[in-house]
Amino acid sequence: MRILMISDVYFPRVNGVSTSIQTFRRDLIAAGHRVLLVAPGYPGLAPEQDADIIRVKSWQVPRDPEDRSMSRRAIRKLWPIIQAARPDIVHVQTPFVAHYAGIEIARRLGVPVLETYHTYFEHYLQHYVPVVPGTWLRAFSRWFTQRQCRQVDALISPSQPMADVLAAYGVATPLHVIPTGLDPSRFQDGDGSRFRALHGIGSRPMALFVGRVAHEKNIDFLLVMLRKLIDKVPDVLLVIAGEGPAVPHLKQEIANAGLAANTQMIGYLERNSTLLDCYHAADVFVFASRTETQGLVLLEAMAQGTPVVSTAVMGTAEVLRDARGAIVSQESAQVFGDAVALVLKDPALREKLSVAAKGDAERWSSVQCARRAADLYQDLLGLHAAASPDKFLAEAKG
Repeated sequence: MRILMISDVYFPRVNGVSTSIQTFRRDLIAAGHRVLLVAPGYPGLAPEQDADIIRVKSWQVPRDPEDRSMSRRAIRKLWPIIQAARPDIVHVQTPFVAHYAGIEIARRLGVPVLETYHTYFEHYLQHYVPVVPGTWLRAFSRWFTQRQCRQVDALISPSQPMADVLAAYGVATPLHVIPTGLDPSRFQDGDGSRFRALHGIGSRPMALFVGRVAHEKNIDFLLVMLRKLIDKVPDVLLVIAGEGPAVPHLKQEIANAGLAANTQMIGYLERNSTLLDCYHAADVFVFASRTETQGLVLLEAMAQGTPVVSTAVMGTAEVLRDARGAIVSQESAQVFGDAVALVLKDPALREKLSVAAKGDAERWSSVQCARRAADLYQDLLGLHAAASPDKFLAEAKG
């Protein structure tokens, strides 16, 4: 099968969408499918070694230095390449330029189009357009989502809770829950001692957050929790790995709260080496985002045997359902801090959770998830053929 994916984000932009695309694409290719990816170009990016990744001219999104907006004109100029590739289906990954370009391409090709709903916009926009009343933003988010969902043949949600939200919006487009899953490389043990030595952590108790350092990730709550945790574990260190628009704000909050001695912000880490080392170095992984459609970082932490203390909202609730290597906490700084302290102060409990966490992660196989996506593609092709028998008969004869 020939698949065209199109996205407004991809590596070197590090986030869950980029990871999801990379994981699905690798497993689909390994299964014998061809996956052509159209994604933004980024400043200083070296030429692609993969001929099936096409970078498009783009410019910086206002007030968001990490993200790019692709040129629709540049995408249209790719038409001869896309037409020659003869995609059977178009898979849109993001709801901005890629959404409208993907629909245009699918209609010109006469093939089905589906979209993965990665982002919970209702709880996302309020952090980036604070001058607009929250009720207006929520209404706009729901209208925007409904409108876009009507334009595609099928939707993929990374988790059942996100699918439930879309259903509650009144979205009638067929919904399919297909999580990204973990690729096998996530289970390769990192070198925790190397990471601790590199960053001067030594034997200090270490709590870890990994992810985009953005307002919707609720990292402010983790700082409030940290103040409670210090009362029980005075030498604890909270490591924040990632970059994003909330970095200046968090640095100011850390300074204002007198938490500099107990926090370390280390930016982005290389996924296949230093990030694995970082996960492996941590005694506990902490997470409190309210907007995750899946929560891949929880799975990555568990794959390294790192116990998790987290709230369970949206996608994280699904990841943590029946998880034996995690402690689910309410969003209370005291309760959450007590749970983290319990893990840090009890080596036997920490070891028990660590062993169980690896078992939890092993249930999320990326190969199985990619197979489900391929089955969905095939089903859509069958439905499309049934709806357009004359066209497909003509193609078969040609």
